[in-house]
Formats: sequence, structure tokens, C-alpha cells
Amino acid sequence: MQETLNRAKQIRLIIFDVDGVLTDSRLYLGDDGQEYKAFNSKDGLGMKLLQKSGVEIGIITGRTSNVVTIRMESLGIRHVYQGQRHKVPAFEELRDKLDLRNEQIAFVGDDVVDLPVMRQVGLAITVQDAHPLVRAHAHWQSRAGGGRGAAREICELLMEAQGTLGQAYEKYLR
Repeated sequence: MQETLNRAKQIRLIIFDVDGVLTDSRLYLGDDGQEYKAFNSKDGLGMKLLQKSGVEIGIITGRTSNVVTIRMESLGIRHVYQGQRHKVPAFEELRDKLDLRNEQIAFVGDDVVDLPVMRQVGLAITVQDAHPLVRAHAHWQSRAGGGRGAAREICELLMEAQGTLGQAYEKYLR
């Protein structure tokens, strides 16, 4: 665990996949072709707190969905890359745009399409219900499943490692 915390101290950007990480992997499709996703509100608060602590958040997802755009806007997440069947180019673009080194970036994925990025970052994270091959290549795994509080757990891990978790919750304890 100490190695994970040491890696987490260096993180200035965390990138999340969407389906299977911020959602439970299920896709809801209406008769009109509209796509629906369920996001965890506790994950959202964790992501807002992490941003306030100074860590940037990015999204790189293989699918394109208006609901993802709406949700990320509501969380103040500016770095959103949708429709990325191959995620490495978006990762490299965001890394270069923010002038970061790979060691300063964490990536959260759940399936094999996430491995090319996970293998390059300083902290590769996965969720409890990820594909076994992804779990084998992750530096750390959440106790919660995708869309079920995993992102909150991950945000708290980073804030704990960086010494900002207590401050993030202090105003709620007054």
C-alpha cells in the first residue's frame, strides 16, 4: 500500500473511463435510440472535491453520449474525450496539453481496451468488478465496483496520499 500512496502523491491528473468505471457498465437504450446511463452522486462529489484539491480530472471513453457531456459539465470537468476507440492518442494529447509526465497521471479503467493507457501512467487503477487481465495490471483496485462508489474511493485515496482529504471534509464537520 505504501508504494501506491507514494505513486498517488505525484498525481496531478486522473483520467477516468466512463462505462464500467463511472457507471456499472450497463447501457440503457430507449426505443428512440436515446442512451441513458446511471452515475453515482457520491462519485460526483468526490470528483468535485478532488478538483478543488488541485488535481485535474479528464475523461477518455470509447463511446459518445450526450449524457456524458451533460454529466461532466455539471461536475466542471473540462477535459472530455469521447468516441476514442483507441485511447492512447487522447491520453498523449491531454498529457502534452497539461505539460505533465506519465508519472504524474493516473488512469482508471475496467476492461482490456484501457490497458494501453494504464501501462503508461504512474498510477494504474481499476475497479473491483474489472476484467481479470486489467486487475492483474493495476497498481491499485477499489473495493467498490464501477458506478457504485469506486470513483469516490479513488478520489479519497489520492487526497489522502496528498494530505488534502482532511481539509476537503473539514467544512462539513463544523
